[in-house]
Amino acid sequence: MASPRKPDWLLFILTLQGDQKTVRMRFWRALRGLGAAVLRDGVYLLPNQDDLRARIEEMNEQVARDSGTTQILEIDARDEAQKQQFQDMFDRTPEYQALTRESEKLRTGVKPGKAAALAPKVAKLQRELDAIGAYDYFPSEASRQTRLVLEELAIEVMRASSPDEPRPASGKIERRKIADYRGRTWATRARPWADRVASAWLIRRFIDPRAKFVWLAKPKDCPKRAVGFDFDGAEFTHLDGKVTFEVLVASFGLESDTGLRRIGALIHFLDVGGLPVPEAAGFAALLGGAQEVLTTDDQLLNESGKLLEMLYAFYSTNS
Repeated sequence: MASPRKPDWLLFILTLQGDQKTVRMRFWRALRGLGAAVLRDGVYLLPNQDDLRARIEEMNEQVARDSGTTQILEIDARDEAQKQQFQDMFDRTPEYQALTRESEKLRTGVKPGKAAALAPKVAKLQRELDAIGAYDYFPSEASRQTRLVLEELAIEVMRASSPDEPRPASGKIERRKIADYRGRTWATRARPWADRVASAWLIRRFIDPRAKFVWLAKPKDCPKRAVGFDFDGAEFTHLDGKVTFEVLVASFGLESDTGLRRIGALIHFLDVGGLPVPEAAGFAALLGGAQEVLTTDDQLLNESGKLLEMLYAFYSTNS
């Protein structure tokens, strides 16, 4: 016999004795944090989800300790019209619209030389978006549009922070032997952004553990015996529709590594666009913040490498 269908909604009725303003405010904030809809004073509505039910039951115990009473009821809407009415009470469109407006304001300040300072503000908007999404039980088009606007803003900040990206070239990616690239000096443009940081991490992590890096003020300053990457004329740079990180992965036969492929997709999106990657805005914001607080490029590589190492572990185990 099939199990009976679980009702769609939880009704939480809260009653506190006397004038307990502080206690009342505490529970109101907790319910607001869950995204509960207010039907009237002390009566709250939530989708009937197991995790929300558990949180409400925890709150039930807290209310009892404060000499209050609660009721938790499972209910269904009486018809489709009421079901839609209930869902409309959880509409987060105004919150998404406010974030979109803030993103558009920041966009006017994306200028070369000033863009990196916007990265912490972009990260703050991303955290706010994630907070809204945590209790957006019926995502709408507004959610998708706001996330896209924020991703585009993060990319603009990144590109304005690194305006001298190499021009794409066409050609065949040649296979290289890792043994031929051990103990080398590698050179790229100073103040590395997404592709250069990720490429340097890849080099040290998978190709040349003893790699030394030279950070160039101008590509023409590249030492003759150094292996150049991610600038026009470098041995490894944008080629065949791939960014430098992807070219390195392909050159050294590392394409079968799931973690590297997924980092490659992230860096590709940040560097030249394409298919959106959920982690892109957050990574770009953290990298922008790192550029603000770290004074040397070696520090920037070391700290950003920690982020890439964690992303690699996550991508490798959550394919």
